[in-house]
Amino acid sequence: MKGGMQQSARLGQELRANPRLYQAMDMLYMPLLDLQQHLKQELLQNPFLELVEEDEEEIVESASVELAESQSVEPEPEQGLPAEEREDDSRWEEILLDGMESGGMPEPRDDREPYEPVTVESRGLDDHLRDQVALLDLSERDRLLAEEFIGNINEDGYLAASLDDILHGINEVLLRAAEAEDEEREVPLFTAADAQRMLTVMQTLDPPGIAARDLKECLALQLTAANLTGTLAERLVVEAFPELVAHKWAEAARKLGCTPAEAQSAADALARLNPKPGRAFSEGDGNYVVPDLIVEKIDGQYLVFTNDHNLPRLRLSRSYQEIARDKKRFDAEHKEFITSRLSAAQWLIQAIEQRRQTMLKVMHFIVDRQRDFFEKGVQGLKPLTLREVADAIGMHESTISRVTNEKFAQTPRGVLPLKFFFSSGLKSADGEDVSARGIKATIEKLVADEDPKRPLTDDAIVKLLAKDGLSIARRTVAKYRDELGILKAQMRKRL
Repeated sequence: MKGGMQQSARLGQELRANPRLYQAMDMLYMPLLDLQQHLKQELLQNPFLELVEEDEEEIVESASVELAESQSVEPEPEQGLPAEEREDDSRWEEILLDGMESGGMPEPRDDREPYEPVTVESRGLDDHLRDQVALLDLSERDRLLAEEFIGNINEDGYLAASLDDILHGINEVLLRAAEAEDEEREVPLFTAADAQRMLTVMQTLDPPGIAARDLKECLALQLTAANLTGTLAERLVVEAFPELVAHKWAEAARKLGCTPAEAQSAADALARLNPKPGRAFSEGDGNYVVPDLIVEKIDGQYLVFTNDHNLPRLRLSRSYQEIARDKKRFDAEHKEFITSRLSAAQWLIQAIEQRRQTMLKVMHFIVDRQRDFFEKGVQGLKPLTLREVADAIGMHESTISRVTNEKFAQTPRGVLPLKFFFSSGLKSADGEDVSARGIKATIEKLVADEDPKRPLTDDAIVKLLAKDGLSIARRTVAKYRDELGILKAQMRKRL
């Protein structure tokens, strides 16, 4: 069979994504601060956009008014683009709202410029330790070893490396420095005794418990710093630590020669110590939460507002519209630029309003569905999925996901992420849906109100929930209890 090249024509349909559609989905995804920066950038790049000043009248309505006026300025079709792609501009809302499913549309690209809030520099745990080491009467050699220790203390305040590893690391530094200087004399390396001596020095620094190698040593160091050496609490840590962790007070009492109640009382004193002393100096991310939506109760009704008063108010520039109307003044290249910029400005103003309306629709449905939560608290939270919201307001599930991602709402119950209102649930005996988050809140309240001498077992919690019409398995109760950080009944028991 003779090989070769040949040409053939194939007729088919393909949905091509206009970059503006990707941008529209990105705008839905953006939190409020990111959107604010994005609009400021667009304002700088597009001459057809201008900022509405605060002292101008009808600020809220100006964007829509200017958009209506601009309809008389019809941009010419973009040169060189197929008709199918030009049509995308006119039906971008339809494509956006149905999730761009048809034709196997790929996921949107996240190629927007990242904006990170700038935070004030703060001093961390390592700076705090270095300040103290600088005040100690140490030789330059010891300061070098102390710096190696500081570099191996993690954010919880624990020494994250063994003494052998620290010695190996610092001695390698000394040897490399000697090779670089071509020194022939023998380099005095650090010994195990040097490391042990420096460990003792580091463990005397603030905060108490710093540079401990495990929880047992951390608690012992804090007790020593508090002048509680020789007390029953210290003996409990040193002599009966496994029993302390397991809350086995009877066995601990036998080791210490005291009563179980005295052992438990000593453990109560230990509970006031800090198991992670370094956390007090750990740096936070410094990010601020700005609610995108506000829910207020007015005259018995819950009303939803967008918190967009800090967003730049954009409208089409009158002066540039006048220039665009006189098309005879420009050649083809300039016409194409003006047409594309004007079209982009019109589209952006529409996209901002579309984002606003979409978020309001979603939040209105959430408020209607979760009214019991706003009235009663977490116990009134109902199960809710993205699919339910999407079906109710006629949008695609992926659109709802973008709207609720990293968005927050200021409500009478506090500032909450929109994802808080979504959770799985169970059916009660009367057929009412109950949220898993609401069940957790009920379990937490039951444990808080229990008799400490007779704590509720998982089986007892199952029976109490059944009285409220909730049929739930014991293993599910155990799972929820673990997620809440609640100990088993035998470990919560008070003597």
